[in-house]
Amino acid sequence: MLDGNTAIRPAPALLPALAAMTSLQALVALALFAPGVVAPRAHIEVWQLSMFSCAVFAVGIPASFWGGGFIARMGSLRIASLCAGAIVVSMALASFGSTAALLAAGLCLGLAFGPETPASAALLARLVTAERRAFVFSVRQTGNQIGAVCGSLVLPAIAIALGPAWCYAAVGVCALLAIALFEWMRPAYAGKAVPPPELDLRARLALVTADRRIAMLALASMPFSAMQVSLNTVFVTLGTRELGLSHIEAGMALACAQAGGLVGRLGWGFVAMRLNASRGVLVVIGLGMAFCAALLGLDGASLGRTGQFAIAAVFGLTASGWNGVFIAEIARLAPQDRIGETTGAVLTASYAGLLAAPALVSILDGAASLGAAFFALACIALCGTLALIWGGHDNAGK
Repeated sequence: MLDGNTAIRPAPALLPALAAMTSLQALVALALFAPGVVAPRAHIEVWQLSMFSCAVFAVGIPASFWGGGFIARMGSLRIASLCAGAIVVSMALASFGSTAALLAAGLCLGLAFGPETPASAALLARLVTAERRAFVFSVRQTGNQIGAVCGSLVLPAIAIALGPAWCYAAVGVCALLAIALFEWMRPAYAGKAVPPPELDLRARLALVTADRRIAMLALASMPFSAMQVSLNTVFVTLGTRELGLSHIEAGMALACAQAGGLVGRLGWGFVAMRLNASRGVLVVIGLGMAFCAALLGLDGASLGRTGQFAIAAVFGLTASGWNGVFIAEIARLAPQDRIGETTGAVLTASYAGLLAAPALVSILDGAASLGAAFFALACIALCGTLALIWGGHDNAGK
């Protein structure tokens, strides 16, 4: 049975599709990180950042869960264009600067955040061989780091020189250019489609619960996602408030973390491909992110600039480097005619972690400190790592 991305013509090239879907994730990441990166100059408080993130994920969860059917009917590149359009509207709303505008921007951005990964998985899974899947999916997931590094280095300078509204405008212009690219490419990757029958709620949930390996992936992804979004959204605030960094230094430290994530997504994917041990790689990643978060949370100020930047890089290597191996493992275990739906269903659990993390961080920040929040996230990530070990010991690496 063919899905909505399956062409009746010979399979088109992998590399252009990989580049397009990587650029889509970079745009989503750039838009998602923009308020946190410019927060000190825009006078955005931690609770407002948490509200923005919660709005993104609250919409992203159902958009991901139910997006598989739209992907099957419309094709991945048309979905990519719609995601980029949602980014344009979101950034226009954020530029108004009020709390209500930031909330509306988050709700709109969720429409892009939810479907973009399932759409990429559905398209790339049919273009790549099983042996190269982990590495190709890891390359695609570097879009998150590309967007984050660009945002961390460029957006603070734009905010200081021109004002926060110009940061949002820059992201919106990039999204408009992406729409033109996706629509230009779409005919080459579209064909007559025979979408599989639409799944009801119970059937979608069964895609996750029927296989214990997939179920434990979903469970572990919740704290892993919580750790990642906390690094991306409040690390600059942690740096300026508790680590003794200036705004520019905190942005540079976050850029180090995102560069580490970029290396991690490629490196972990290569290791998983060479060793054929994706779940084992995820266990190592989980232990690493827990260690870094605990160290920064408990005693980050005493590390000195070099130590802080080094730990930030390792933090990014792990907390921002796991996604490609994770998505490839879902694609490997999922029914091959339901990769988009399975990815969307599993990512619902991931996005639940993204939704809960800002609220948890905000509560712990008010009750204690951001450092205490990062230590709590480290403990939760360790629990997720144990779930991976328990769920995959009998089939790890196969």
